[in-house]
Amino acid sequence: MQTSTPKLQRTRTALSLLELIYHSVVRNIRKTHRNALVGLLLNILQTVIFVAAFYVMFSVLGVRAAAIHQADFLIYLMSGIFLFLTHTKAMGAVVGSEGPTSPMMQHAPLNTVVTITAAAVGALYLQVLSLVVVLFLYHMLFVPVVIDDPIGAIGMLLLAWFSGAAIGMVLLAVKPWFPEFVGIVSTLYSRANMVASGKMFVANALPGVMLAMFYWNPLFHAIDQCRGYVFANYTPHNTNLTYPIVLSIVLLMIGLMGEFYTRRHASVSWGAKR
Repeated sequence: MQTSTPKLQRTRTALSLLELIYHSVVRNIRKTHRNALVGLLLNILQTVIFVAAFYVMFSVLGVRAAAIHQADFLIYLMSGIFLFLTHTKAMGAVVGSEGPTSPMMQHAPLNTVVTITAAAVGALYLQVLSLVVVLFLYHMLFVPVVIDDPIGAIGMLLLAWFSGAAIGMVLLAVKPWFPEFVGIVSTLYSRANMVASGKMFVANALPGVMLAMFYWNPLFHAIDQCRGYVFANYTPHNTNLTYPIVLSIVLLMIGLMGEFYTRRHASVSWGAKR
């Protein structure tokens, strides 16, 4: 009995933490709109608008030849836009999560670990639901959706989410010290990824000089690798999985250490001063 009691307590603690994260995820999802269904529809609408805007832009400019040969052009666009939105929204959700000086932290057992996890999971939940709905409608109304390796493609979506959350962790750790600076950096990073993510072209088609301009970006690797899983006739040669995974883990560790340091030195007066 003495050995089972601590195990039982740990199990109850873990279940309580999961329940708390679940309710925090629901709260985060409802932040966009009181009605969760309306919030999901708005997210789907944003995805559709992105796809439609890039489709029109590519058609007007006549650069559809930049897509993968014999590939469905809309699936080509979606493979980049889905990962771009997932990455960007994960970063934004983590940066905007409740910090150590938030009034919500006065309610035990809520803590920053719960709020950060809930924000990241909530962003992923909305993006995955939007992806499923958009692909289902495209499959039913237009042409059948064929993905060469669905498991690998989902893995790249998760990698885009994970890298976005890791970058968000670093910015979140700095945010209480330099809130204006973090706001500018997160906005600039999101805007820069409109191009730097590589969703509008494939890495195999880039010359070495241009490739160096995008290679730093983990999302660039995730999108290019994702297209290798989505399309049977595309094999990424200029990107890899090791770099975004290692970089994301390193950034996550830095962010966690920074957040721990900030939490220890945070005070409620920060919120009043700023």
